[in-house]
Amino acid sequence: MRAAYNLIAGQSLERLAALSDGVFAVAMTLLVLDLRAPVSSLIHSERELWQALLALAPRLLPYFMTFMTLGIFWVGQQTQFNRFVRSDRDLTWIQIGFLLVVTLMPFSTSLLAEFITYRVALLVYWFNILLLGVFIFVSWRYATRAGLLKEDTTPDLHEAMERRVLVAQALYAIGAALCFINTYVSIGFIVLVQLNYVFAPRIRALYRI
Repeated sequence: MRAAYNLIAGQSLERLAALSDGVFAVAMTLLVLDLRAPVSSLIHSERELWQALLALAPRLLPYFMTFMTLGIFWVGQQTQFNRFVRSDRDLTWIQIGFLLVVTLMPFSTSLLAEFITYRVALLVYWFNILLLGVFIFVSWRYATRAGLLKEDTTPDLHEAMERRVLVAQALYAIGAALCFINTYVSIGFIVLVQLNYVFAPRIRALYRI
């Protein structure tokens, strides 16, 4: 009975995609709640308001960085879904694990914004990104082994999907390691990595990743 249930459980890609879209939408919306307008009672001139807005910069940077991060992984997940013929129980739970990590992004972002000069905060943020990469890589590997991919998924496409995740995670790891020099250097490198994946510049060395 249990084995029969497991064979039919979690097969709807449409429901899984709908759940994913909802989780991503909430996580991306929660990010902005960490940005608070200056307290009006403390502002008495245009100059003080400008200074207060400039003081928000350490929070704005992690906000934009995480918004790009979630956008990149949403596109990556959507790309995988477009290659799946169907889902099954195990793939569904792998994707739910992925969504669990997505929901942690507002916390790691808030931690980084609050302690932007601390290496521990940067490493926690990077570990969150690492887990996203692990889950999306495992999802693709599992779908391949379980025969859940479309028949026209060529070896080249399969290799490109895996390479993209592995190269991205290697670059993120380099960015995280740079925090031992300076956390702003680390953040700057991570942002450059993200911009590469957002805009996909046709620079031969970069376009391959």
